[in-house]
Amino acid sequence: MKDLMKLELPLGGEIMTTVRLTTGGICSLAGMDLDASEDCKVCVTESLLLLMHAGYRRAAVSFAEEEGLCISLSGMGMADDAEDVPEDEISEALLEALAAQVAFEKRGRLVGVTIRF
Repeated sequence: MKDLMKLELPLGGEIMTTVRLTTGGICSLAGMDLDASEDCKVCVTESLLLLMHAGYRRAAVSFAEEEGLCISLSGMGMADDAEDVPEDEISEALLEALAAQVAFEKRGRLVGVTIRF
């Protein structure tokens, strides 16, 4: 496995554009075509939104080349006012439709997502 980049970031709407641009650059480095790159950007954004809705204030994102592109996202720092939220089946189905492989790590609530392209 070749690590390409690791990020820790606050979860909020203003950072999503930066994450999408970074993801696009990583996809280019990994040799992905434009359609796959767009799908990857959607998956990363949706995963971060899922973590934010699960009550996390921050996230760790890791990009690596491992038989394609592997992206691991995990929630960090639970918000003080975090509530139990129902699973977002639509976002999860979207991720599973766009990526070659998706794994959701749950411990009562979502704690991480791993996406492979």
